[in-house]
Amino acid sequence: MTKKRHAEIAGAGFAGLAAAAALGQRGWSVRVHEMNSELRAFGAGIFIWDNGLRVLNAIGAYLDVRNGAFAAPAYETRTDGKCLSFQAINGPGQYRLLTMTRQHLHAAMVKAALAAGAELVTSSEAVGATPEGELLLADGSRLPADIVLGCDGVRSRVRDSLAIPQERNKYKDGIIRVLTDRTGLKGGEWDHVIDFWAHSPRTLRILYTPSGENDLYMAMMAPVADTEASSIPINPAPWIECFPQLAPALTRLGDRGRYDVYETTKLPYWSVGRVAIVGDSAHAMPPTLAQGAGCAITNALGLAVALEETDTVEAALELWEKRERPLTDHTQRRAAEIAASRVLASGMKWDDEGLRAARHIPTGAAMPFVDAA
Repeated sequence: MTKKRHAEIAGAGFAGLAAAAALGQRGWSVRVHEMNSELRAFGAGIFIWDNGLRVLNAIGAYLDVRNGAFAAPAYETRTDGKCLSFQAINGPGQYRLLTMTRQHLHAAMVKAALAAGAELVTSSEAVGATPEGELLLADGSRLPADIVLGCDGVRSRVRDSLAIPQERNKYKDGIIRVLTDRTGLKGGEWDHVIDFWAHSPRTLRILYTPSGENDLYMAMMAPVADTEASSIPINPAPWIECFPQLAPALTRLGDRGRYDVYETTKLPYWSVGRVAIVGDSAHAMPPTLAQGAGCAITNALGLAVALEETDTVEAALELWEKRERPLTDHTQRRAAEIAASRVLASGMKWDDEGLRAARHIPTGAAMPFVDAA
């Protein structure tokens, strides 16, 4: 009997869980290490375009994600009170975009990983890896594997332990991500995703996003230099001054949220020996195209497919990066350009430059969607 190939994965975020499910489905034994004491996602909302939905379908998480997500009928941009772009979505022949809480998505992906046979270990902190294929833990353990995956986020210790050069860039804006409820903001236009911008009396942005029947996600962009608007706890005054129509939600935010500066991380290569760097660890990008998670889970599935198609881990890693990297690099570059220029204030650009990833059919995800009867 052929021995199962084994993977050790650092990080039980979206990239790690997608990789665990995809590898488990292909006969691998998989162990995922989460440094926190429980499996959870940061409490905000998230966008999943069609490419990400296809990946979720391929790993068996789509139905659980769809049930409880929100399918807005339109996406519009309003700048200084004027509608500059309007796009119908989620109808026949239209772009598909589901919005949801990050915890909803995370729970569905945990379920898919477990169903594929993955072992998920909490309070297990990865601190590095060796090119020979060992995951190193904070407790001194050295765990050998056929492949190690560093899916441990922007501050990846697995990546850094391998001394991979990094190109890091930060931008003039940052974002506060908060969840609240939709009380007073339901029905009609309030069921749309609305990108609110203000240039007077200051430049601020709120990406208003229904994320379930009762959940509202607001991505609140403020310049780093605007210490009043970027402060935590959130000071609602400057936000209400720019967006008075959102006062019902802004006045009940309390001390929720955190402020993160837009940034990118780019690596010259995504693997060293038997270690692959996946997701934000490899290609963190500003959230301006809502493709951070989409690219992460696309590349996780693509890696599992490459390992299935080749005879050695080294060959698989070479094929994987050659096949998946061009689209990821394009998406990261375009997201960074948008972050630097604030061009979205002029209206959502529904073109190939912005939505190439959204229209992409990921490697291993071409099968029809499995919808409930």
